[in-house]
Amino acid sequence: MYCQRQAALPAQTDLFIPFPIGTIPKVRNAPTSIQLPLTKNSKNGPRIRAISTDEIPPNALRRKRDPNWRGGFSVGVDLGMSRTGLALSKGFNFRPLTVLNLRGQKLEDQLLEIAKQQEADEFIVGLPKSSDGKETPQSNKVRSVAGRLAVSAAQRGWRVYLQDENGTSIEAMDRMINVGLGKSDRQSKVDAYAAVMVLERYFSMSGEGTELVVPKNLDLQDKLRRGPPKDIDFYPEDYED
Repeated sequence: MYCQRQAALPAQTDLFIPFPIGTIPKVRNAPTSIQLPLTKNSKNGPRIRAISTDEIPPNALRRKRDPNWRGGFSVGVDLGMSRTGLALSKGFNFRPLTVLNLRGQKLEDQLLEIAKQQEADEFIVGLPKSSDGKETPQSNKVRSVAGRLAVSAAQRGWRVYLQDENGTSIEAMDRMINVGLGKSDRQSKVDAYAAVMVLERYFSMSGEGTELVVPKNLDLQDKLRRGPPKDIDFYPEDYED
């Protein structure tokens, strides 16, 4: 969690593929820095089509387009230097989940396990930005973690999106005070409440301004397009004999 004042958010949803910064270790099949282009047929291989947000829209946009849309729980992630706050959205119900004191692969494995337990199919990761909307040195670290998480998540058809988190720390403190949490509880739960603020902003904007983190591996991109298997609780008709 990175505490900064809220800035104006982008007016449109962009699709970016983050790339490893020089100080960040390279990850096999990790996302690259370029936006996926629309290439032409060539003698060296088939035409590769770019993934668009129309093909893989975030759950918030799906809900805006179709009020009857079913499925798609979202895990909000507030990444910090030593602690990571998590929140959950089921429909328009937002609640703090937990705070993890993990880093590296253990953190990523736990994020995937929690998403499985909560039947979520997307991660909304807060991206630190300055008050003027520019990215910070911490943004690179968050992009690195999000890139590695996206590779593992895509194996399951789950997506990872980046959402501007500027000002969510202040909003989280205000929210905890308003609900009557004491000082001790506020200190221990602020990361999880910041993740709630990330989710609320994401849904209030119907997913506009988010960035889809796309793995470089083409097979994983295909898995993203297909998405996870339909949940019987949301689509029982698909499982009827």
